[in-house]
Amino acid sequence: MTATFMPAGTVYGTLLNSQREWQHWAAQMEQPPHKGAPRAPVLYVKTANTWSACGAAISMPAGVPELEIGATVALVIRPEILMQQARSTMDCVAGYVLLNDLCVPHASYFRPPVKYRCRDGLLGIGAHLVTPQQAGDPSGLKLQVRVNGDLVQTVDFAFMRLSAAQLLAEVSEFMTLQPHDLLMLGCDVLGDGNRPRARAGDLVEISAPGRPAFGSLSNNLMAQP
Repeated sequence: MTATFMPAGTVYGTLLNSQREWQHWAAQMEQPPHKGAPRAPVLYVKTANTWSACGAAISMPAGVPELEIGATVALVIRPEILMQQARSTMDCVAGYVLLNDLCVPHASYFRPPVKYRCRDGLLGIGAHLVTPQQAGDPSGLKLQVRVNGDLVQTVDFAFMRLSAAQLLAEVSEFMTLQPHDLLMLGCDVLGDGNRPRARAGDLVEISAPGRPAFGSLSNNLMAQP
């Protein structure tokens, strides 16, 4: 598939927004050094070196046998409006795009360092920017994740802790998103608290059944040359 969309701003990921992920880490939230649950959305940046177009092959980091799959949707800030002009509203959203937020597996509740999330190529980006009218209510979205054709996960955005509107409003309380920025709505985990995984040679596909405008985000994982 030929990519027709690539980010033109900063891409922000969101941790701990799925109810299941929150419950999985709840016990550790009370431990030092934080001694309490997060009071605001927990964000991180997927730097430009991580961006991979839909259909592109993604090289596995050297010495890493498998990667976590992070199927999600990101909202994209309209190019002609600043957050100050549409604070805490969805008026600033130009549309939505499928993302695969790949990550080197690690076992830690705390915000992961860049060596896990920001390796080269570790963000698959859907080919289509879907308008709010085409996407409908983001809380009604469901994503299917397939590895080599086998369904390994269904992500239901009805079970996110913060809806797209709530997440955008809370983020805008402490930072200003700029035109073209992307904000992920969060990734879900499986019942054991982990995310699906894929290895070199696998084909990872993410789709939104019932929302054909999104198309399918697909990337092959390949071993390091």
